[in-house]
Amino acid sequence: MKVCFVGLGSIGLRHLRNLISLGKEREIQFEIHAVRSSKAERVELVDKEFYSMQESDLDYDIAFITNPTSLHFETIQEMVKRSKHLFIEKPLFSNCNRSLSELSLRENGIYYVASPLRNSNTYRVLKEILAQERVFSARAICSSYLPDWRQNSDYRTSYSAKKELGGGVRIDLIHEWDYLTDLFGFPLEVMSFQGTFSNLEIDSEDLSVYIAKYSDKLIEVHLDYFGRKTKRELELFTADDTVQVDFVNQKIFYLNRGKTIDTNNASDPYINELNHFLNLLQGNGKNKNDMGHAYKVLKMVKGIL
Repeated sequence: MKVCFVGLGSIGLRHLRNLISLGKEREIQFEIHAVRSSKAERVELVDKEFYSMQESDLDYDIAFITNPTSLHFETIQEMVKRSKHLFIEKPLFSNCNRSLSELSLRENGIYYVASPLRNSNTYRVLKEILAQERVFSARAICSSYLPDWRQNSDYRTSYSAKKELGGGVRIDLIHEWDYLTDLFGFPLEVMSFQGTFSNLEIDSEDLSVYIAKYSDKLIEVHLDYFGRKTKRELELFTADDTVQVDFVNQKIFYLNRGKTIDTNNASDPYINELNHFLNLLQGNGKNKNDMGHAYKVLKMVKGIL
């Protein structure tokens, strides 16, 4: 299979290494090309490098869109012409004023938007629990310290720190709303506040707080870049218990009953989702992470229901 990576930062390299590993397991040979913004140190796993999309080939089986969020729309628009299928790193893109119809997507193309949380074993167990529980209210939090995200790099130069590059917690931490809308559907109404409040040297928002109204529940969401203790949790308030889902430590707690479920099965969510994507290409499985859903989530967090 012929594959092109547009962008080879930390997440692009992760997907590249996982793809090569899965190729060996599945006995698939990959020819790897990469489009890079600068002549950085050569990556040994890459067979051919380009410095613009227009220089790249026209016959890829898969293109991985892993460059900064602010470039995603134009990148998708160009690579749709050059590749049968796309794997798009979340967030989908940053500008809600652009329409999916402008992308000229192929009818038979698979356009997968990454969702590692939804491919974790913790999430699988969570869905099993929700099939048996009625939730009155839910509260989600994603809190971590931006300078710790990428080792050996200055957080102030990352796209997360720069509003013009698509940074800011609203879309950078869109995973929370991605899984919440998968679990509960889209809310009837959303109120939100966001801004830059910490002493981090960034111009993107470092805090966003939401209250979403459904017909039968309210959901609260807290996203920040400044939490010194990493937390990624969901609390579910039901008739008989409060269920706490800890995505970081891969545990689920029933706080009233004193019961704990260890969901760590040693599987890697990034490997799981890449396996799922390759299965889709082979006609196995249903693509639930379509661009339409990702675009609707993007509009919602931008305040456009």
